[in-house]
Amino acid sequence: MTDPDEALAEFEKHLRFERDLSPHTVRAYLSDVTALLAHLDEGLAGLDTAALREWLAEQHAAGLSRATLARRTACMRTFTAFVHRRGWLPEDPGLLLGSAKAARPLPAVLDQQQAQAVLDAPQASEPKELRDQAVMELLYATGVRVSELCALDVDDVDRDRNVIRVLGKGRKERSVPFGLPALRAVDRWCVHGRPRWIKEGTGPALFLGVRGGRLDAGTVRRIVHARLGNVEGVPDMGPHGLRHTAATHLLEGGADLRSVQEMLGHASLNTTQIYTHVSIERLRAAYRQAHPRA
Repeated sequence: MTDPDEALAEFEKHLRFERDLSPHTVRAYLSDVTALLAHLDEGLAGLDTAALREWLAEQHAAGLSRATLARRTACMRTFTAFVHRRGWLPEDPGLLLGSAKAARPLPAVLDQQQAQAVLDAPQASEPKELRDQAVMELLYATGVRVSELCALDVDDVDRDRNVIRVLGKGRKERSVPFGLPALRAVDRWCVHGRPRWIKEGTGPALFLGVRGGRLDAGTVRRIVHARLGNVEGVPDMGPHGLRHTAATHLLEGGADLRSVQEMLGHASLNTTQIYTHVSIERLRAAYRQAHPRA
């Protein structure tokens, strides 16, 4: 079978059900492959290393970022390996494709005083205030992804061990510890806030929207931006910025890299190592500012 539409449909099933990739990643990969197939004059028969390099060169000439080119290169390798395994290509042209290295800019993070100022809030009484405070405390305490936070159910909070059960990328489950401030905020929300928003069919979601449904990622982003905007001098960032901040503060406090990797749910230690660079850069900046002979 060499029909491009059929190959694309089978590739989508492979990504969704065999690789179990997130919907966002599946959409990105399918978009990339669709663009590649439109570039080929002879369908899959014209898919070789030269065609791949030509297509990527056009993307580079169009001004695409290094990160986008790196993702598209990875996508092409996944696709060519897939069609080769299915017997639709005699060879895998992606094996000879060079790696496009994405730039790894250091993430913006809050310092510990800024994080404290953001989390210090007057005693809340309304459901929205209680929920927002619990969301902020839990994001900073655990460093979980926003999608992981939204997916939490009430029973995922283990109050005996002070951990939450998180279903991360690749549907891998992990336990992430949190501290007393986060526990108190979550308990106040569960006792005084969440019951007032429960509707018929609400389900087990830990965090709810005003209509009683599961809290969505867009609302979490608005919560974070609003809370950071209330504190003068604090850089604006989204939930991922709190994840970066949590990881950096853990390392600055003496946590080892493997523990932070486990907590964040990183598949590779290389991903976690960026936070050691963040800590070093913060140390250098403080030195330059404070030392008389810097």
